[in-house]
Amino acid sequence: MTAGVAAGTEGTAAAGECIGTAALPGLPQALSARARTLAGAVRRRCVDLAGMESPSGDAPRLDVLAEELAAGFRATGAEVRREPGPAGDHLLLTWAGRDETLPHLLLVGHHDTVWPVGTLQDWPVQEENGLLSGPGVLDMKAGLALLEGAFALLADLGERPHRPVRLVVVADEEVGSPDGRKLVERQLPGAAAVLGLEPPHPDGRLKTARRGSTRVRLTVTGREAHAGNHASEGVSAVDELVDQLVAVRSLARLPGTELNAGRITGGTRANVVAGRAEAELGLRFATAEAQRNTLDTLAHLTALRPGARVRTEVLSSRPAWPERSGNPLLRHVRSLAAALGQKLDGAPAGGAGDTNLAGARGLPTLDGLGAVGAGPHARDEHIRVDQLAPRIALLAGLLAVPLPRLRERP
Repeated sequence: MTAGVAAGTEGTAAAGECIGTAALPGLPQALSARARTLAGAVRRRCVDLAGMESPSGDAPRLDVLAEELAAGFRATGAEVRREPGPAGDHLLLTWAGRDETLPHLLLVGHHDTVWPVGTLQDWPVQEENGLLSGPGVLDMKAGLALLEGAFALLADLGERPHRPVRLVVVADEEVGSPDGRKLVERQLPGAAAVLGLEPPHPDGRLKTARRGSTRVRLTVTGREAHAGNHASEGVSAVDELVDQLVAVRSLARLPGTELNAGRITGGTRANVVAGRAEAELGLRFATAEAQRNTLDTLAHLTALRPGARVRTEVLSSRPAWPERSGNPLLRHVRSLAAALGQKLDGAPAGGAGDTNLAGARGLPTLDGLGAVGAGPHARDEHIRVDQLAPRIALLAGLLAVPLPRLRERP
């Protein structure tokens, strides 16, 4: 292929039982061996993708990267559809399965990052002591490269996914997927399971639950006036916003709620009473109830000083995905990992992602199937090169091996 990394029966077990690789004898050994030979190409793909800056909101750069990803996945046999979005195109990719009558397997990812253009100038993609670092390499360009490698691996072995596969790659995940979530939600009906390509916990454990998250903008309107001669005629939007934020911080003491004031702007000059100010808040919630109560409180904020106005706007929101007992999908992945000679487990995660949309609906969902590493959204962001091959093999196995029954039949 010219881009990417490619080279030249529904289970009938009882609920929760993992079929593993018994249906495909010899496959674990073949997957592991071929994954080791493909790891170098996947590493190079990680370098290439991380070298293409794609901050959220930069539609031209995101669209260039989307086309690069489309070419790579198309070479693995995917049908590609670009879905226009206000901040960059999303991708919907589909692969045929050996049994097209089965419900599809849905994978979700994103190609935007939190890093502004120019970051590569003083932080180039580089490898040292087995760690590959660079902006966005962990979150989550390596996850996309790994999936390319998994499909290339199956093609090399003459295998196909067991069931139809869909992949959604959104352009606005790092800002809460305000537009991309619609594309994800349209693929949820009928999905047998949903897998996320976000990075796992630093120790490699998968993510079995996620907190809800919401971005809120507080906008305060005051009245401008000369700060020296006619200060009493003005109403400071900055002062009002500061007082509102002090009051809002008390929400962070509510059970199951966390709050981060991520951005504050306002005013024009030191000698002008500020007529406008705003803050963007990031909120995270352990439960749906905490999310409802906190957002209701924010929606009913009132001004603390005469003449000021306060407006609350929800910019994006994801529901809480609670931990569920049992989790047959995790048992299946653990069984598959063991057959591949890997030890794997799962645990809830603090961050939110597009898998929240599936997990909150009760669909069999796991996240964290991307590259193993640490430091997302930080200057020490990196992946472990020695863990690329195991993840390629695991993803290929999840595509090829039949799923057990993951939900009770009605």
